[in-house]
Amino acid sequence: MARDLNTTGRWLKRLTQGLGEPQDRQQLLTLVREAAERGVIDSDALIMLEGVLEVGDLQVRDIMVPRAQMVFVRRNERAARILTVVIESGHSRFPVMDADRDNIVGILLAKDLLRLTADKRERFDIREYMRPAVFVPESKRLNVLLKEFRRSRNHIAIVVDEYGGVSGLVTIEDVIEQIVGEIDDEFDVEDDQNIRRDAERQFTVRGITRIAEFNEYFGARLSEAEGFDTVAGLVMKQLGRLPRRGESTTIEGFEFRVMRSDRRRIETLRVLAPRDVLPPEERPAGG
Repeated sequence: MARDLNTTGRWLKRLTQGLGEPQDRQQLLTLVREAAERGVIDSDALIMLEGVLEVGDLQVRDIMVPRAQMVFVRRNERAARILTVVIESGHSRFPVMDADRDNIVGILLAKDLLRLTADKRERFDIREYMRPAVFVPESKRLNVLLKEFRRSRNHIAIVVDEYGGVSGLVTIEDVIEQIVGEIDDEFDVEDDQNIRRDAERQFTVRGITRIAEFNEYFGARLSEAEGFDTVAGLVMKQLGRLPRRGESTTIEGFEFRVMRSDRRRIETLRVLAPRDVLPPEERPAGG
């Protein structure tokens, strides 16, 4: 441990040499950015250092998925309905709600439902699959929450307001992405393609895909919104704002669900095409 501290001290000494010792966090952040400009650290290191320095200033309310956009299951739903929600959403953890959204009785992990394939009993009791829910206030600092996630090994927490009502949810990935940047997952599309087919009518589409390219691929006739020429722009125009992860809208028979986004842009969407729409590889020649 002492050896690591000595190494860190030498690194900081080199970093601050000739620039003076920083007096507060903002000066340190400026110093780190100047070090990146001088090539002392690379861009990836800069992103993480900025994240580490800034995460202490953020609260859970700044990054949570709002209550209206939460994907959840109800305690009295049948197994078939729950499986449908799990498959269509692509998430791995789900709040289990009772009569209303302020009464969350547990958390359901998608992987736990694998037991259903081996369980031959006809009766399904979700209480046998649920795990306890963790509740945190909107005002909790992200650096504190991250420590609690690590200590408890929980990956999701339900966010409550000052009156105890549910206001959203937050995951450990949401917190980590504030430090290291976006984490690639199954909703990322390869750089050389903007549209990827995942199932018969289901596609993953990058937000930067131009509407003209989308129309050509699907044989669709989506019109370019004023001031926008990408699929992300069209969805934002339809909703009248920048949507959050999990939010969806339907345009000309296509259902667009936001799978990845940040405070500035929509990165990835899951698109459910109408039944009469065929991708290029299934269209008849000349069609």
